[in-house]
Amino acid sequence: MAAYIRKVRTASGATAVQIAVKQGGRRTIVEHVGSAHTDSELAALMQLARSKLHAGQEELDLGLDVPGDSGKGPSLITAKRSRWLIDVVETAWRRLGFDGIDDDAFFQLVLARLVEPTSMSDTARVVGEIGLDPAHRNTYANALKRCAARDYRDHIGTRCFEHAAATGGLSLVLYDVTTLYFEAEKEDDLRKVGYSKERRVDPQIVVGLLVDRTGFPLEIGCFEGNKAETHTIVPMIRQFQARHDIAGVEMVVAADAGMLSAGNLTDLDDAGLKFIVGSRVTKAPADLANHFHWNGDVFVDGQIIDTVTPRHAKSTVNNVRKRTEPVWDAAGHPKSWRAVWQYSKRRAVRDNQTLNAQETRAREVVDGGKPPKATRFVKTTTNGRIVDEVSIERARSLVGLKGYVTNVPAALMTPGEVIDKYHDLWHVEQSFRMSKTDLRARPMFHHARDAIEAHLTVVFTALAVARYLQAETGTSLRSLVRTLRPLQEITMTIAGHSHTATDPLDPDAIRILTALGLPPR
Repeated sequence: MAAYIRKVRTASGATAVQIAVKQGGRRTIVEHVGSAHTDSELAALMQLARSKLHAGQEELDLGLDVPGDSGKGPSLITAKRSRWLIDVVETAWRRLGFDGIDDDAFFQLVLARLVEPTSMSDTARVVGEIGLDPAHRNTYANALKRCAARDYRDHIGTRCFEHAAATGGLSLVLYDVTTLYFEAEKEDDLRKVGYSKERRVDPQIVVGLLVDRTGFPLEIGCFEGNKAETHTIVPMIRQFQARHDIAGVEMVVAADAGMLSAGNLTDLDDAGLKFIVGSRVTKAPADLANHFHWNGDVFVDGQIIDTVTPRHAKSTVNNVRKRTEPVWDAAGHPKSWRAVWQYSKRRAVRDNQTLNAQETRAREVVDGGKPPKATRFVKTTTNGRIVDEVSIERARSLVGLKGYVTNVPAALMTPGEVIDKYHDLWHVEQSFRMSKTDLRARPMFHHARDAIEAHLTVVFTALAVARYLQAETGTSLRSLVRTLRPLQEITMTIAGHSHTATDPLDPDAIRILTALGLPPR
């Protein structure tokens, strides 16, 4: 009978190490030593299997699980952990000042959200797999209750504000909204069916996120699922100002065209805040009346027109008898805001492609080739459906144009700076994508408002840690976790003595650790 070590690939992708014997052409598994997920684990298990195999051949006994007369005992892996991943997250946690929250369970909830977003019930598995002692499920549930009762979000928000202020990111704040849906059938006071870009009919909440110019989170808030997006920006800004007692502090708030309403802009202006919001292309004919009157619809690539736009739809603020565009200031133009329009040849090509497709569909609907749905450029008359040629012509005259509305005078900010600051909005969009993909903020299974708020606090905190690590290392959260999680530190007991072994660090891991000032040992 010959004993040997056998390596087998398991269904989960791990490598099982076994001791087997072969007799009469038949293989028998004597002992399953363990399963390895990394090279260092495999090396340790192979060493352990060799020691068992060697001892077994000497004593004709392959079971050495009971200490012998020598008292040395068996060879065992006593601990393993993703040491560098844990160190990196803990470093960011301390540097951001989040360690002021003395709650290990809350830290583990955030850590699991960063490493492998999952349900609260599954957090213990994620935390255990990377080498920490997981809390009990009830402890996690109590941590969410403490999160609301002790207002962890206020502490986290204050530390985030201090970090953004220290890094100079508060001169421009960016705002956007999204919706998070629930696996629930019935509505309540908060979770309501509302407008969904994904056309879902599940109860949802509207979540507002305020970030600095780099995408670092500053404030998060939730609203009823049927609340209009335009009604969220002012409450969020006021909540942010009240939390940090910064009413009157000079800041510029940027938001997309969805936030554009006369009431919002007036409220922001009355609060002493500067704003830059996207304008709708339908406003271009009125805003650019002078240009169209004197120059037609001809533009050159990159052309910028700095003009004014009426605060209210019924107002007229442009005088086509004057060829020169007005220069906006608050005192001289009380019925208007400043409007900056830019023409891009590249945008015009893209807009024309869209218009061509819409026009083709409209003609197919009118001709009866397509089912009559709500289609742009189809006009219904008493004689039936016709193609709205006037609307098509008007739309083609506006291709390539993008507008921006602001209350920042030209003396303080050039048109190019207005456009550049608005384009920083991709940072808040990226942060929302991170929260919904990398951090998987949705769907939600909580039903009580405090639990929902606590869940958002966990996601908000994880987003801050992720943004900090990304800024410091130049590596996305997903790549950072993928690089560091497999690097294990393993503690083994061999012949009664404890040994520690670590995976060798690859260049990507070394670069991440060095960027954070954690030189690998």
